[in-house]
Amino acid sequence: MALVKLLVTIAITTAITIAVITTRTTTTVERTSFDAPRTQTTRPSRFLAQKEVGERSPSAADHCNKDPEICSLYGGGGSNSTVTCCNNKCIDVASDDKNCGACKNKCKFSQTCCQGQCVYLSYDKRHCGQCNHSCEQDELCVYGLCNYA
Repeated sequence: MALVKLLVTIAITTAITIAVITTRTTTTVERTSFDAPRTQTTRPSRFLAQKEVGERSPSAADHCNKDPEICSLYGGGGSNSTVTCCNNKCIDVASDDKNCGACKNKCKFSQTCCQGQCVYLSYDKRHCGQCNHSCEQDELCVYGLCNYA
């Protein structure tokens, strides 16, 4: 009976220790010699690290509903640019599976957007396995490989 109590006590102590370690909310303050201490960085956990104030997310979209010309900056401008304003976001309609070739033109399951067309990479001779990878004239594309067998 004493062995069971000991095991339960160890298990509870381990669980509490793990809970305390993972919910630590501030990082340590580093000091160099007699300099003033730096400000503390607050992080709720290592998986949900907070951004610094004023830092912009690289996946944030520029809102283009008021000025659609913002999107031409992303595609290098010019008449060959495939970046356009869809749902208030700048989208490259040549490669986006949810806006393929035009806004709100969603590719079917297992299709990929290549040059503004929804294609099956497993069986398309012009896009075999990846976009713009053509098979030779006598070869077939099977399972994304040219001349599979």
